[in-house]
Amino acid sequence: MFRQLLNVREGGRLRCLLRKRFEGAIWLPLVLVLGAIAVVGYADHLIASMSLVYLYILPLVISAVFLPKEISYCLIPICILLHDYFSPRIINLALRIFHNGSALVCFFIVLYVIQRYIREKEVLAKRVQQQRDDLLHDVELASQVQRMFLPSGKPGIAGLEIAGMMKPAKGLSGDYYDYIPINAHTLQTVIADVSGKGVSAALLMSATAAATHLEVNRERDMLEVVERLNTGIRSVSDGEHFVTLLLAEINAQRRTLRYVNCGHNPALLFQSETGKVTLLNSSCVPIGISPEENCELASVGLATGDILVFYTDGITEAQNDGGEEFGTGRLEAILQNGYSLSAEGLMTTIFSRVAEFCSHIGFADDATILIVKCNFDKSW
Repeated sequence: MFRQLLNVREGGRLRCLLRKRFEGAIWLPLVLVLGAIAVVGYADHLIASMSLVYLYILPLVISAVFLPKEISYCLIPICILLHDYFSPRIINLALRIFHNGSALVCFFIVLYVIQRYIREKEVLAKRVQQQRDDLLHDVELASQVQRMFLPSGKPGIAGLEIAGMMKPAKGLSGDYYDYIPINAHTLQTVIADVSGKGVSAALLMSATAAATHLEVNRERDMLEVVERLNTGIRSVSDGEHFVTLLLAEINAQRRTLRYVNCGHNPALLFQSETGKVTLLNSSCVPIGISPEENCELASVGLATGDILVFYTDGITEAQNDGGEEFGTGRLEAILQNGYSLSAEGLMTTIFSRVAEFCSHIGFADDATILIVKCNFDKSW
């Protein structure tokens, strides 16, 4: 289908462009064709040594492309009459009739073949365009289904300010994020990135999102959740795709963070007391690779003003026109300079800086940001 689309576009680009240019002004191509016929007739009159009747094919071909078929067929006898009138060659009547008749038949065949070819190309172009429109419609429907897996509102966990967003590089995304309240004081956040792009990555992302919701709502231990996710993803994956995932649990009452990072980009923890940024590195391979997922559960204390930044590699690997990546260093600098912003404001700032950094190229991968800001003193 795509090869047909390419042939239609490449082979008919000039013709379509000229047709659009002449659309609504049929007199212009008609004048050009008649002028070409007049030029051939004049040349036919000057050269007496040979017949130039078949040069009339050139203006007739142009008429077949840009004029209605009725007008093109009417031009055929005009060309024959002009040749018969202007050609100075002296031949007997029978040969003259045969010569003009064979030219007449040849012209009709040429016009018929060209116009039939053009009609088939137009039908093919419409069919390919319809298939393209149907495909885009299906992708948009799939994108709407994907957005259903993303959080639609913000959980009311006292002491936690949350903001998140995802920007797909294409219609479908391989990124996923969510924040799921466990109880009145506890929130679980998840951010994941499926390897690869396109429909296969999007389908695996949807499976990951559905499985994560199912496992988290059963109140399992995070390591057990990861193990069961690994089993589930391996059962539906083709063996070539995997999922990096960071699952975190924030308890606003105890002011603690527990997390398990399965090969995902290290989250950033800004500690307000020191002004430093700590990386929450991974402790195991991405899920869907090995039969067993031997991860470690890490924990850290939180304080008022601390900020957690979860993100996918679409943020740090965004490139400028010089091939330089945005990198974790720039992300840390934004966090240290913008710690006083709200979670929403910090998220917007990060995304704006990254978009500005890669403005000439654009995002090559899905970009996801999830911000959690601790405001414990305001909640107790």
